Amino acid sequence: MNKLNLEILEQPSVEEQAREIVERKGLGHPDSLADGIAEAVSRALSREYKSRYGVILHHNTDKVQIVGGQSSPRYGGGEMLRPIYILLSGRATSIVEKGNTIEHFPVHTIALRATKDYLGSICRNLNLHKDVIIDSRIGQGASNLQITLKEEVPNANDTSFGVGHAPLSETEQVVLEAERYMNSQEFKERHPETGEDIKVMGLREENKITLTIACAFVSKFVKDLDHYLTLKREITNELKEHLKRFTRRELEIHINTADKPELDEDGNAVYLTVTGLSAEHGDDGSAGRGNRVNGLITPGRPMSMEAAAGKNPVNHVGKLYNIIAWEMAKDIKAKVRGVKEVTVKILSQIGTPITNPQSISIQLIPGPDFTSNKAEDEIEEIAKLHLSAENLRNLTERFLRGEVPVF
Repeated sequence: MNKLNLEILEQPSVEEQAREIVERKGLGHPDSLADGIAEAVSRALSREYKSRYGVILHHNTDKVQIVGGQSSPRYGGGEMLRPIYILLSGRATSIVEKGNTIEHFPVHTIALRATKDYLGSICRNLNLHKDVIIDSRIGQGASNLQITLKEEVPNANDTSFGVGHAPLSETEQVVLEAERYMNSQEFKERHPETGEDIKVMGLREENKITLTIACAFVSKFVKDLDHYLTLKREITNELKEHLKRFTRRELEIHINTADKPELDEDGNAVYLTVTGLSAEHGDDGSAGRGNRVNGLITPGRPMSMEAAAGKNPVNHVGKLYNIIAWEMAKDIKAKVRGVKEVTVKILSQIGTPITNPQSISIQLIPGPDFTSNKAEDEIEEIAKLHLSAENLRNLTERFLRGEVPVF
């Protein structure tokens, strides 16, 4: 691979730096909901295209907008006053030539059903009949782009780049695990009072990790202010105990620091919601504004700003290269001896085969047992494997099966 450039960096790894900031927007955050809907729609369209025509036709459904509604939560109850509005936008092939006939493909029907199914799988307290309005305005895709998806090795549909790093730092693991734990099925069974809108902000200062967590509570399950404050204490202690297995550093956790219990009247000065979502009361969301494909927002790392969710899984490099870079970085860390930290950046050029990127940049920080001349050959083989036509086809199938997280 003559386009692969390996650079050995002499600098402290993220883990060795004095400070680190890491964020995760949980599954019920408006931006994450927009990402999840965008990806669910793309996946549903792709499966139906392939079922009917044998190929995935052109689409990009990554322009989802969530407009917050209005609610009136109160201890033991509450109600929605204005529903959440969800706009599905983007492009998808809706007119298909089959022989001498023209067939109309039901883009909007499929998109609306996929959105409802996704919301139903994530939001336990959202009434899909009353609490949300879903509007599909997905337009017809460009015909010249539709052709590219039928090629054996598709050409890149954009000049863009993907970025990945490995390994996750301790702080990154703690932030990721905190949200996943609080949104797990087991946790919700123990604490139905917690909603899905959970945002975790992590700050590491030397050997201390501080988590600031925003967690929407569901008003119908919370009896009064004392119950709410007791739940916060119990959850804080439980989460701290769980996260000890992921770090030996000092750990401090704060939940809902904007609460003003001294001013509270029937839940209006603490984080109470009717649905467990901040989107119920004016918090908007957009696809691509949340987590990167590794599930995190990491200002101390190189990142791509691409909205991976909703982009087609065949030739959109904004999606494919971010996943490939992430998986390539993990492979390099696992298989190449002496690599302390690695960052992978892959750049496409529109109109050229995805298997032939314009540039592959590998930057790594070596450990004491690193050997550069042997590592270069090993890294080249790993890069070839991840950018092979076979791996790209497998990656597309994994997207269709929902096996590849993109936020």
